[in-house]
Amino acid sequence: MNHSKTKYNSSNLELVSVNPNDKNWDWKDLFYFWGSNIQSVIAFSLIGSLYLIYELNVFVILFGSLIGSLFVYLFANLIGKPSQKYGLPFSVILRSSLGVKGAKYFGLIRGLVGLFMFGIQTYFLSKLFSYIIRIIIFSYDNTVLDQDIFLVFLLGLNIIDWIAFIFAISLQFFLFSIGHHFNRSIIKFSTMIVYSGMLLFFLVLLLYDVKTVSAAFADIFSLSNVFDKKNIAPLITVAGTIFAYFSVTIVNYGDFSRYVKSESELKKGNLSLFLNLIIFSFFAVFIVIGSDIFLNKNLENMERILTNPTDIIGKIGSIQITLIVLIFIVFASASTNLVANYIPTQNSLLNFLPTKLNLKSAAIVISIFGFIIGIFWLPLLSQIGILAFVDTFGSFFGPLFGVMVIDYYIVKESTLENNDIFSLEKNSLYFYSNGWHVRAIYSLFLGFIFSASTIWNESLMNFQAYSWIIGASISSLTYYLLTNK
Repeated sequence: MNHSKTKYNSSNLELVSVNPNDKNWDWKDLFYFWGSNIQSVIAFSLIGSLYLIYELNVFVILFGSLIGSLFVYLFANLIGKPSQKYGLPFSVILRSSLGVKGAKYFGLIRGLVGLFMFGIQTYFLSKLFSYIIRIIIFSYDNTVLDQDIFLVFLLGLNIIDWIAFIFAISLQFFLFSIGHHFNRSIIKFSTMIVYSGMLLFFLVLLLYDVKTVSAAFADIFSLSNVFDKKNIAPLITVAGTIFAYFSVTIVNYGDFSRYVKSESELKKGNLSLFLNLIIFSFFAVFIVIGSDIFLNKNLENMERILTNPTDIIGKIGSIQITLIVLIFIVFASASTNLVANYIPTQNSLLNFLPTKLNLKSAAIVISIFGFIIGIFWLPLLSQIGILAFVDTFGSFFGPLFGVMVIDYYIVKESTLENNDIFSLEKNSLYFYSNGWHVRAIYSLFLGFIFSASTIWNESLMNFQAYSWIIGASISSLTYYLLTNK
């Protein structure tokens, strides 16, 4: 009995192969997944800026976005296939490449980055709740917010901010820790409700002045100079920017592809990334243009076009519209936090302490640290440049991908031993050198050095959008050479 516990004490009910009855995701579920990834304030502002702020041909931006998405599609297929085939999450598949102990610590890096971003995203989510609370109070009595109690701040937050933050962290703890079935429902519901909200806002702006808004939208489409040589550099830059936005999701894509019923559904579902990009871009650009026309007709001294949705609703000045849009943004922000930060962190923690954590206890750990990170974001963490260090840890993601892909498809020839991947026995396939695969880790660090240099070396900062691909290329080539001597 003791020998059995020792042999498989790296296992956990959430880490083992998915029950065949739970492998029921199809392409539509992946459509919702990619939708949740792109439906964020950052993506809205990014896309709006690319199309309307920079003096680039709209078709150059469109082609660049599709090229960047093509790389995301190809890499998602590569990293998602082993998890789909064996029903295992990213951190467990990683054991076959780095060893059962190596994966435990390097997989945790993805969790730490996700944990920091979860706390930061929760802070911004709480700001949305605080705006909603203020609007409700103001609508009831516009003098209440002038009371002294609302002017007392602790760590940059007043009583409304504290209530909103505690509510945000508690709500996410309650919803996200239920299980993957409920998470699937959250992703699906959020994606559809956000697209519905964007459609509603689109119709409101269109009907405000159909002729003017339609003409302004049509004006951005121009075929002139599309094939100019000067467009090559912007095309590459746009492709790199779009890829960089999605890159954080790629390495742990197996956390979601493990639930997909077949490889064909996986590939079809990943194609929906392009559909989501086109739909979201259309709505984002139209809303920005329509809002600019509305604001310029109703306000004075509009000196710049607004691409941030919170800035747009702030200028509109309608309490009802502001409240409705804020609710839609809450859905978008929460689901993005779930997909990009919470689930990767949860699985990394479960892999790090498989015998001590379960869904609820992992959720408690994430919530506690997310709470600490969130409350100190404004007064401390945002002031010391913590995101540069988070990005540095994120420089491991590309190299991890490179090692995993070469190991699975070339070294392991697309096969894994499901039992050995949970074994700590010295004679098991993935124990390597006391649980560490030295060649893979050497390749990983070499790729990391090149990837991180785009963050810290001033002369290489122009390549930061490509740091993920640089790291993946270096680590995969190094690993291939080391294992094929």
